[in-house]
Amino acid sequence: MTKAEIVNEVAKATGIEKTTVSAVVEGFMESVKGSLAKGNPVYLRGFGSFIIKHRAEKAARNITANTTMTIPAHNIPAFKPAKEFSAKVK
Repeated sequence: MTKAEIVNEVAKATGIEKTTVSAVVEGFMESVKGSLAKGNPVYLRGFGSFIIKHRAEKAARNITANTTMTIPAHNIPAFKPAKEFSAKVK
């Protein structure tokens, strides 16, 4: 499902204009990105959590050049679904 399809479904279900729904969806995504950029997780009860996972520094190999390189430690965004959400998908 794309963002446009989500906007269409919410607009149809609520009767709100698509432009307003689109602005709300964009605002939600920007809020989540901004919170994660500051290092704060986002918890949505019954849906899931947007969290930051830390990846430690590790050694990797470039098999074509037969060399070893170091990948520095970094953070990545992740989503952890709630139990209710996981149960519904299963």
